Amino acid sequence: MAFLEVQGLSKIYPAKDGRPVPVFEGVGFAIEQGEFVCIVGHSGCGKTTILNILAGLDTASEGVVIMDRREVAGPSLDRGVVFQGHALLPWLSVLKNIAFAVRSRWPKWDRIQVELHCQKYIDMVGLTGAEHKKPAELSGGMKQRVGIARAFAIQPKMLLLDEPFGALDALTRGVIQDELLKICAATRQTVFMITHDVDEALLLADRILLMSNGPRAVIAETVKNAMVAPRARHNMHRDPQYYPIRNHLVDFLVNRSKPRATDTPQRAAANVVNLRH
Repeated sequence: MAFLEVQGLSKIYPAKDGRPVPVFEGVGFAIEQGEFVCIVGHSGCGKTTILNILAGLDTASEGVVIMDRREVAGPSLDRGVVFQGHALLPWLSVLKNIAFAVRSRWPKWDRIQVELHCQKYIDMVGLTGAEHKKPAELSGGMKQRVGIARAFAIQPKMLLLDEPFGALDALTRGVIQDELLKICAATRQTVFMITHDVDEALLLADRILLMSNGPRAVIAETVKNAMVAPRARHNMHRDPQYYPIRNHLVDFLVNRSKPRATDTPQRAAANVVNLRH
């Protein structure tokens, strides 16, 4: 069994005319420990709902999620979540925002232990010197760094990222992507991430899940990232695999993301694409 197993996941909301329509159905995939997986698809296909189910913040209409051989049945500190909005407590400093989470994880630790542990992750995301600033004193990029540090500081078994860089400018986004790559390489963190950015997925992911449009969305393809790791933003376009994979992803989003009658969950589950040129 893989570290994370998602089996037959469906989410159904009642329609206005009373007929239930699945947002997505039969979603299944697996993630190995230490693997970085991105999911890509148009708005409305249910990506965030899937992430919330993995986090234990929502429930599926059908299906099951098993992580580390245990069924996910609610929120847990074993899963760290970073949303597009930073969700920091505005009255607490950077250090105390992270410490709040750390104390939840290790309630018996004293103040010195907590602060030393927090400082390690503050340094890791490049916020040394900003420990005592409150969120109102931070830029958008710095706030997201705090959120990432807080998620890593509880040492979760899995990290769930819901477009954490979507609201940032391109330069800040690139810098934090680089920080995330370094941290994941150092910690062998297992990551599931939602993104709309094809190049972000190519930079970060080991595999990319492509979702068809809703309703009745499915994971239409799984694309293995054949680009040599570690990858860097400034030169990954020189990799001979870059344009074939990128063109394949863009073509799916532009031309092939509409569900087809042949796109059954069973057929999609077997549709693994490994591009090598």
